Amino acid sequence: MNDYKPTFKQAMDATMIWCKSWENDEISDEVIADRIGELIKTVDGARGFFVVSLSIDCPLMDRFPDALIFQLRNSREIVVDLVVKNLAMSSAMVITHREKNNPQEIQSERIKIRCIELLKLLDSNKVKEHLDLLLAATKGNGTYLKFLNRWDFNEQQINAISESIYKVAT
Repeated sequence: MNDYKPTFKQAMDATMIWCKSWENDEISDEVIADRIGELIKTVDGARGFFVVSLSIDCPLMDRFPDALIFQLRNSREIVVDLVVKNLAMSSAMVITHREKNNPQEIQSERIKIRCIELLKLLDSNKVKEHLDLLLAATKGNGTYLKFLNRWDFNEQQINAISESIYKVAT
């Protein structure tokens, strides 16, 4: 799988299969970590991995096996960037779902919590750099501003994103 560059959909499908296999004790922490390590080498692979792993019931992203954290910490900026964006999006969506009395609020809250806990385990310098950039964007500046503006978040959602940023530090 060394030169394999999965599409977003292929990465999602692979992650679903691997998470189920891991949960059923059919593959070890090291095997799933190695497979995920290959996926997260590309943006599409990493996006597909996080879309599935952060949102499904598989406890992989609640337990964070050491071998997985090793792979995620040794990745390029892709992982930190995507987890920070998932933190922002899920924090904002908690507010949206709450306002609409939508049960999806529970899933968005779970994704937010998983992102917070994962960011605490990744390279602290990279995480701080990206969270500082996201915080600047909540104040109208920085490289994440385009990302926030794309979703047209309201003030309450922006405040929720800021609160989540500070929770990573605690």
